[in-house]
Amino acid sequence: MIVDKDLNTLGLRCPEPIMLVRKAIRELAVGQILHVIADDFATTRDIPSFCRHMDHQLVNAQIESVPFEYWIKKSN
Repeated sequence: MIVDKDLNTLGLRCPEPIMLVRKAIRELAVGQILHVIADDFATTRDIPSFCRHMDHQLVNAQIESVPFEYWIKKSN
């Protein structure tokens, strides 16, 4: 998978990771992929919820072990 931007939120705690995801996704063009790496367990709930709420596509997620990883495709 081609990633257009990487976002490392290791060591950050809620709400910082989701705030940075929101900022990073704004900087992308529609269809581009944001790769997020995180170690805050809250992201396992917050990132999928953010994607549903904002109509972005959570292309893939690895939440079985830390660090967690997410691949988000920007929609409209």
